[in-house]
Amino acid sequence: MKVHSTLGNGFQEVIYQRALAIEMQKQGLEFQREMEMSIFYDGHEIGIRRVDFFVEEKIMLEIKAKIKLEDAHLAQAMNYCQAYNLPIGLLINFGARSLEFKRVYNLNHEDNKDYKGNQK
Repeated sequence: MKVHSTLGNGFQEVIYQRALAIEMQKQGLEFQREMEMSIFYDGHEIGIRRVDFFVEEKIMLEIKAKIKLEDAHLAQAMNYCQAYNLPIGLLINFGARSLEFKRVYNLNHEDNKDYKGNQK
């Protein structure tokens, strides 16, 4: 929230990435920026994707700088959680006037089995 309130909207995504990295360092969070992770299908590596941030070795953070988040952005974040077998991720959009954020879940992850049951 501090990054958005300081910079506002209208910058490119990379500007928010850099500012967020500074802020996470100040907060003492462990993170990797633009971490490359392999995508597997049926035991075969089929590609590599870069996660904007991988925080505390358990949370994927995908950031956008769009006027409006669309379903495709949410689907991308959810797919990353599934591909990397992470229970949870965050999608944050710095492009709107008000900061937008969505928590995304990997419903196939063991940690979310109770959450999946509540979705019916």
